[in-house]
Amino acid sequence: MGKISTTPETFTMVLFEPDRIRELATEVAGKVGVSADIQVEIDEASALGRARVMSAEPVKLWIQGGALEDPKRPRHLADHNIIEVFGRLLFRVRDRLDPNFGNPPADDDLTLQQSTAWDGYGMGRLERLGYQVAKARRLYHFRNRHGFTDVADSAFERLWNADGLTWADIEAVCAETEAARAAV
Repeated sequence: MGKISTTPETFTMVLFEPDRIRELATEVAGKVGVSADIQVEIDEASALGRARVMSAEPVKLWIQGGALEDPKRPRHLADHNIIEVFGRLLFRVRDRLDPNFGNPPADDDLTLQQSTAWDGYGMGRLERLGYQVAKARRLYHFRNRHGFTDVADSAFERLWNADGLTWADIEAVCAETEAARAAV
């Protein structure tokens, strides 16, 4: 198992515990199947919740502090958010390292539709690893980007329950939901 490092090593603006972040991230990485060293930059000054893969080789993640924060206890960590954020990002890393997956754009170049489709695929796999995830929240987010249609709901369920998809499969879902939105 690789080593997980966090920057900053000591938090001054939030009451985050770097050891807890590393502990849960290490557990998730092991279950997801990412054994490389992982560098994590956490923007503790931001209460927003954006997170992205900066690089798959070497593994570099960037996370805004709000993504890890407990909404009921501002400036404190929420274990479930650590698990969801790292699960989602590390499945992206695993997919990117799998030559059979294909060649997705960098996280910053993904469309909102591509990003939410890939998230749905990753979060479904995270749930099957035994973690509790907010499926209803992910479905709502997916609907906001892909449409409030039966086509979008069906596409989300396929992503959520799938394993072994490729980037072409993710793009096909996006095209399918785009066609349904255009027909309305």
